[in-house]
Amino acid sequence: MRMLTTEEIALATGGVAKGCAEITSVVIDNREVQNGSLFIAIKGERLDGHQFVPAAVDAGAAAVMIDKAHSDIVVDVPLIIVEDTRQAFLNLSKAYRLGFGKGLDEFPVVALTGSVGKTTTKEMIWCVLNSTYNTHKTYMNWNNDIGLPKVLLGLSNEHEALVLEMGMDHKGEISTLTNTGLPDVAVITNVGVSHIENLGSREAILSAKLEIVEGLSNGAPLIINADNDMLSTVKESDFDKEIDIIRFGIKNHFDVYASDIKYVDDGTVFLVHVSNKFPQNEGVHEIKIPTTGEHNVYNALAAFSVGSVLGINADKIAEALLSYAPAGMRERIKTVNDVTIIEDCYNASPDSVRALSETLKIKGENKKRKIAVIGDMLELGDYSEEAHSVCGEYLAKAGVDLLMTYGEKSKKTAETARENGVLRVFDFDSKEELISKLISIIKPGDVIAFKASRGMKLEEVIEKVYEELEKGEK
Repeated sequence: MRMLTTEEIALATGGVAKGCAEITSVVIDNREVQNGSLFIAIKGERLDGHQFVPAAVDAGAAAVMIDKAHSDIVVDVPLIIVEDTRQAFLNLSKAYRLGFGKGLDEFPVVALTGSVGKTTTKEMIWCVLNSTYNTHKTYMNWNNDIGLPKVLLGLSNEHEALVLEMGMDHKGEISTLTNTGLPDVAVITNVGVSHIENLGSREAILSAKLEIVEGLSNGAPLIINADNDMLSTVKESDFDKEIDIIRFGIKNHFDVYASDIKYVDDGTVFLVHVSNKFPQNEGVHEIKIPTTGEHNVYNALAAFSVGSVLGINADKIAEALLSYAPAGMRERIKTVNDVTIIEDCYNASPDSVRALSETLKIKGENKKRKIAVIGDMLELGDYSEEAHSVCGEYLAKAGVDLLMTYGEKSKKTAETARENGVLRVFDFDSKEELISKLISIIKPGDVIAFKASRGMKLEEVIEKVYEELEKGEK
């Protein structure tokens, strides 16, 4: 982080500075305080940061930011008093981001959102941008109104570009994020049913995702997956400013589209066709990505489109995409003792289960058995039963030999899978019973895919499976 003074911070946040200090980092957790830190006391759902002000000062905070309601706090370091610390955190990060410049030629900022595939697409975009620029990016799950400011304030003098992931589960959240990050390019991967419990309909989800346009300048590019049924309806006249919509996909000849998709042992190979909208990359290019499935081709097309917008050469984009590596618990593939494990337990929706089923089918072609371990999908509201049912159909179409489900909602997935021809189906209420059964039936040559919402903690099952398989290697 570039050094700021308490006076500069007060000006950016509409606050009042009492005392002077030089700030070299901003934290909202007193346990992260270092010399030179500004501690911002934010009230959360469970804890109020104001109660940790003394601990932050004891840890060496150079200054503290509090809201007016707590202006009676007395400390022996400089204070910045603001109306609302949560909003001040956003305002400070916005001002700091603008200090790096605005515009594709000065400091390109790419923001993306979508129902599924956000993080994979973000990582692919980062690979492409980082081939040309020293690029900063969203890390971990810092894609909300607390995480995004932390990412912005992590920018340093060495950075030349930025990729921001923007998440949401309610209307208005992406509006806040995009008006803070002020992207030069926006990407929407797809519109599915994630968070439909809060938003009510896919039309409302689309509307919430399109809030990302608010932070764009007039004439800026919006890159969308035009094969998605909801995004295919988006047109330039939908917005109150000039927006340059760039469409990518597989089914039709868009600005950027893929054909001749082939799955190989170590990834996916396909052709990318680029229109004359991007003269430097116009034509056909062969791309290989070290991951499997049509859904990942879409993610790569989004990244290729971003690279083309920024004028990056197609050969360089191809090389960058080949360097992609999965992040976190997202479709990470590992083989232990001749058993292939596909870990995909960060989150779940019908679209992502369909994608996982495709990966399982591809990876299981030359394996003895295809096994799926599926946990509940959360936050689907009234759509939950239908969503879990359709997942059973996806798994059956993938030719799953054995299905194990965990959780009350996933019993519908098990039921539908049986009805669609999956012969061996087990449903569990107990994680311990699931682990015991799974370990007892695993054989060399199996491929096992795991999928559930993050709240189901299916990684605990995966850890036990790895422990058992690693015993066999010794």
